[in-house]
Amino acid sequence: MNRKVAIVLMALTALFLGRVTGQALVAFAEVSWLPPMEAWYSGLLPYPLLLPTQILILAVQLVIDGGVWRGEGVFASPHPRLGRALRGFAYVYAVAMLVRWVVTHSHGIPIVFHWVLAAYLFTLGHFLGRERAGGRLRTAATPTATTQRDAVSPAVRPRPPRSARTR
Repeated sequence: MNRKVAIVLMALTALFLGRVTGQALVAFAEVSWLPPMEAWYSGLLPYPLLLPTQILILAVQLVIDGGVWRGEGVFASPHPRLGRALRGFAYVYAVAMLVRWVVTHSHGIPIVFHWVLAAYLFTLGHFLGRERAGGRLRTAATPTATTQRDAVSPAVRPRPPRSARTR
């Protein structure tokens, strides 16, 4: 399941990268085959601040995408509360952008890519929100581990203090 989710996350990241690249090409290379800057830019955040923010978002997405693909890191294991929170935020975010579009009837490109980001958050939230198998923590190393302590090999487990050991 990790790979399928990672592919969806990577596709959404690629779409957002296309938006950032397209806007940068219009802003810096003045290409004429893309829509003008006014179509890409709503003006809510000055572009000198927007571009680094978008690059930071892309960097975070790439770290998450890689972790989900490899099945490693904090974003590879279930976090039901975080998953629910991300899904809830994604709903609110997408609806807010819909309301923005209905009210303004403008800034279509930014709004569509806000929906892309909302879809990314929803997908990540759905993945993180999955329940642990059988209500127990499972790891790749020990599929039947019931606690974090049980998931650690006995050879790696720290020894109790000398006062706690029997003689």
